[in-house]
Amino acid sequence: MSRKTHTVGDHVVLKAGLSRTATGARTCRIVGVLPADHGEAQYRVRLDNENFERRIVHSDIDADETAAPAARKAGTTAAGKGGPWLKPSSIRIGK
Repeated sequence: MSRKTHTVGDHVVLKAGLSRTATGARTCRIVGVLPADHGEAQYRVRLDNENFERRIVHSDIDADETAAPAARKAGTTAAGKGGPWLKPSSIRIGK
């Protein structure tokens, strides 16, 4: 039974629950992958409108909502947008 595991930098949508409202912002970015707890993957995430990180488990991620934005986003990254604004190869150091 293989599940899709997420990596650092992925954007995921959290399920609505007791501490999260269905209308509030539920999209967050994974900033770290933690060791598995009882066989379930754990992640350290940060919501866009918060200045702290949360620990979530894989079952807190809404798979249906997470898959939809990724498909839309794939078309925009092909145009070359979203890359780093500073490229180390373009820095010149005088001698």
